[in-house]
Amino acid sequence: MSEIFLDTETTGLSFRDGHKIVEIACIETKDLIVTGKVFHKLLNPKRSVPEEAFKVHGFSQEFLSDKETFEQVADEFLDFIKDKKIIIHNASFDLGFLDGELGLIQKEKINKQLVIDSLEVARNKFPGISNSLDALCKRFNVDLSRRTKHNALLDCELLREVYINLLDAKEPKFNLSNNVSEINVNKVRDYNKLIVEISDAELNNHQEFLKHELKKNYY
Repeated sequence: MSEIFLDTETTGLSFRDGHKIVEIACIETKDLIVTGKVFHKLLNPKRSVPEEAFKVHGFSQEFLSDKETFEQVADEFLDFIKDKKIIIHNASFDLGFLDGELGLIQKEKINKQLVIDSLEVARNKFPGISNSLDALCKRFNVDLSRRTKHNALLDCELLREVYINLLDAKEPKFNLSNNVSEINVNKVRDYNKLIVEISDAELNNHQEFLKHELKKNYY
């Protein structure tokens, strides 16, 4: 099954409060390797863009006024993600908007069984510390220099790199001065330990080898 890394930008924090999507980005991968297929749309929300949202993503109401609406791109979007695993950071936020927009135009909502929330994956692996996308990028040394503002397409690219690190169980470099407890660090280290069982014959051979080396070096 192919994967989709998905992100949105919006006019605010909740669809229920009348806010809308202004950007959707999806990057397709196969076994986490990019296929080159991308779905990326800037959208006319048909409402004002609050100053707080503009400061986050930089899309003004005037700039978005001539863009397509969600309804105009919905079928293309649904075809792009159909039957693919969907990876989203803080999935409840994006799905709240996507399902809300789809509901308005009487389209079927996204199948939650295909969704993986990378935030939950990160929280299970690194409990008790920040697991925002920014924090994870810094933890895994993912380059954030291009991220001057939130951008859905760039965030999809960053999330793919972060997610690969999460699955590989790579141990990040912790700065214990940033209120990270030794207990949490040890939990992560234990999580990443590989336990290898050896046979009695292998153990005996190893003990004989050590005896031989001790005699050679000390007697």
